[in-house]
Amino acid sequence: MQIPIINGIYTDVTADYRTSYPLNLVPVPKQNGIANGYLKKADGIELFCGADKGGIDRGGINWNGVCYRVIGNMLWQVSEQGVCTSIGAIASGEQCSFAYSFDRLGIASGGNLYYLQNGELTQVTNANLGTVVDVEWIDGYFVTTDGEFVIQTELNDPTQVSPTKYGSSEADPDPIIGLMKVRNELVVLNRYTIEVFSNTGSAGFAFARVDGAMMTKGLVGTHGKCLFAQSFAFVGSGKNEPCSVYLGANGGLSKIATREIERIISGYSDSQLSNIVLEAKEQDMHQHLYLHLPDKTMVYDFAASQVMQQPVWFELSSSTDGNGAYRAINHVWCYNKWIVGDRFNSNVGVLTNKLSSHYGEAVAWQINTTFLYNGGQTGQIKSIELVGLTGRTNTIADPKVFLSWTKDGMTWSNERLHRQGMRGQYNKRIIWLRTIGMFRQMIGLKFRGCDDSLASFTAIEADVEGFGNGG
Repeated sequence: MQIPIINGIYTDVTADYRTSYPLNLVPVPKQNGIANGYLKKADGIELFCGADKGGIDRGGINWNGVCYRVIGNMLWQVSEQGVCTSIGAIASGEQCSFAYSFDRLGIASGGNLYYLQNGELTQVTNANLGTVVDVEWIDGYFVTTDGEFVIQTELNDPTQVSPTKYGSSEADPDPIIGLMKVRNELVVLNRYTIEVFSNTGSAGFAFARVDGAMMTKGLVGTHGKCLFAQSFAFVGSGKNEPCSVYLGANGGLSKIATREIERIISGYSDSQLSNIVLEAKEQDMHQHLYLHLPDKTMVYDFAASQVMQQPVWFELSSSTDGNGAYRAINHVWCYNKWIVGDRFNSNVGVLTNKLSSHYGEAVAWQINTTFLYNGGQTGQIKSIELVGLTGRTNTIADPKVFLSWTKDGMTWSNERLHRQGMRGQYNKRIIWLRTIGMFRQMIGLKFRGCDDSLASFTAIEADVEGFGNGG
């Protein structure tokens, strides 16, 4: 029998069935004659610019074909050769926001607004600007918010702000958390509501609320939103609701978080969630949405979910045991490569599909299966095979796969080792014979490893023999 590998099941102390998502393995929907899809090692991270820059990555952007990043309290230009050049000082703080016009790049950081124009970085010091929480550019205006008002700059001089040209989002007395431009409309995301504004060319505040476009969900943190799948995605909630992940769709909202993702999100306080980062990345027919939580990164694949007719999520981690955050953040497509920042230090890296290690260090991978249920009968597993593509390793090492099993979803057996195959051993099969033996009623399997191989896994084949009722 063939066992699904897209996600698995385990149980917890509350007698609940929980979903286990693949770790550092990307689900790929593809008919290959064996199964309808497979799990492929996630891209590795190579060092691109390792000079110390005095802090962690706080955001990046491709502007006019050049990569810019805020790292620590400086704006840096990253060249195609991986040379990082400092441009100017930026106020310290958490994640930065970027927006650009035809001739200048706007950066919101630490409550301030900066412009980069002709290679010169300047701060907007107009007293009417107030504290800058977020920034967007639309129809010739740089638009910011201080959490209470929506503030537009002057059309002919973006460094000037008139106090008579403030707008507000007043459907609910909740604070404004962030701004977005979606299909050339200004989207104002409050804590519990979302309102849409269009440019009406008014003499004062140029934008007017679009009646009927309000949504009764809101944003939990300024950077917990991004453009995604021809619309936008965000993490938030309505009043008196726990947070979830939503996608804007046809003028409304649809929930893309599963029950398990909501359980994970509920493990963090609103204060922790206010600092999460949501970002999108599209490549190779994948549409990935990265949910960067304080100590882990969960990824949703919109395209794969459409093909497989079920929500497709997986987890990324840079640790050797699967517990810990994913280092790459703020993906920028520039110079025909994905350039990423680092959540731990000032490294600038690039993603590569030629290895699976992160900055030269092997990372853990893991697959859990759903339960095998033998109709209430005692069963015996005569063999287990992890079917896939082997022999793709960048070192002379022989990667190892560890198998363990559970009969209750909580406690696991001792692990059984199998070699994955050295470089060039493309026909290596990963089979355990008469390792597990008898089980009563149900059993779940776990496969894991920690290596820099490029193996992919297509299916799990189990030879199960039933022999009477379990006592």
